[in-house]
Amino acid sequence: MKSTLPALVLACLVALPAGAETVVVVADGYVDVVAGRIVSPAVVVIEGEKIAAVNPASRPAGARTIALPGHVLLPGLMDAHVHLNYIIEEGWETEPVRFTAGDFALRGLPHASQTLLAGFTTVRDLGTGLGFSDVALMRAIDKGWAIGPRVIPAGHALSITGGHCDQSTGLGPGVVPPEYMSGNADGVDEVLKAVRYQVKHGARVIKICATAGVLSFGAPAGAQQYSLEELRAAADEAHRHGLRIAAHAHGTEGIIAASEAGIDSIEHNSMMTDEAAVVLKRNGTFAAPNLHLIDALDPDSLPPMLAEKQRYLAPLAVESFRRALKHGLKVAFGTDAGVFPHGDNAKEFTARVKHGDTPLNAIRSATIVNAELFGTPDRGRIETGLLADIVAVAGDPLADVKLLEDVRFVMKGGVVFKAP
Repeated sequence: MKSTLPALVLACLVALPAGAETVVVVADGYVDVVAGRIVSPAVVVIEGEKIAAVNPASRPAGARTIALPGHVLLPGLMDAHVHLNYIIEEGWETEPVRFTAGDFALRGLPHASQTLLAGFTTVRDLGTGLGFSDVALMRAIDKGWAIGPRVIPAGHALSITGGHCDQSTGLGPGVVPPEYMSGNADGVDEVLKAVRYQVKHGARVIKICATAGVLSFGAPAGAQQYSLEELRAAADEAHRHGLRIAAHAHGTEGIIAASEAGIDSIEHNSMMTDEAAVVLKRNGTFAAPNLHLIDALDPDSLPPMLAEKQRYLAPLAVESFRRALKHGLKVAFGTDAGVFPHGDNAKEFTARVKHGDTPLNAIRSATIVNAELFGTPDRGRIETGLLADIVAVAGDPLADVKLLEDVRFVMKGGVVFKAP
């Protein structure tokens, strides 16, 4: 793994609070993600944590100027699917019975820093928050105790007993007592309890595992695990609390059931048929594929049972992504970072273009599409009144999306965390 110390030191040295100071960021241009073009030049005035003006007639007197010649600005990038306190490394299979919530939260600190410095200013942490360690990480970042993106945590993912998100699957009986508090829930009543318990302890999004998956010792990856009634109960309860809900779903039946139940986004979406795509389109359900991990996750590094599932799903996931584009679905930008190294999130852009997307569409997924999915209209565009979450690359990302793998400037809420 890459050393995280230099990134942490850099972030601590570079972070400069704007406070009441007026800051002007000047660059060659900025990406207007709505119009789909580069606007030149770019003069962005920031007051506090928000954008006060874009390309005003005159610059405010006395403002501090940050000059970025040769650079193009973009809104802060957003990742709909990360696991900040998780990483595939030796012994990962037994961590749920070896680690405390504190272990998970502390391990998430360098991952959060790497993610922010890679240009991702808002992320959803979907369901590896054992002991609400993801909630603790969110609070630490919000309070300024740690450096990282804005985190939308899920707490514990909901799973049937023995399902994909049941952390005790594959372990001996009684090692981890299944209970709704840790997300294990069977039947409508337990599902309601599980959702309410996650919300009670700080979840800002709900995750439910509608089907089996790859990195668990259970059923074939596409097998549906929650019934339509259980999925609908979870969706209704999440929405009652004003939260969005994401469903891990690989198989076609589970994808359709989750969409019909009112789930907001289908994570992975690996075996989506044309029939399923029509359902998602009709219901306005977001598809959240993960393509970079197909190349990043080496099946030979996995136990044989999991390797077989990964090899089976990989080509189907690419086909499903192309169907999502063909049917004009709302495609969110999610990476599953943690399955591959944190900080490599932007490699998803390159993977998407490789498999048929355009640079503009991929960038829109990580900005305005995710802003809609997250229910956060205060970010995702460089516009007056929005949060001053801004990144920059050395060149035109609409011409070369790979530039996003080398973000040179990161501002979150008017605070500079990385500069050329």
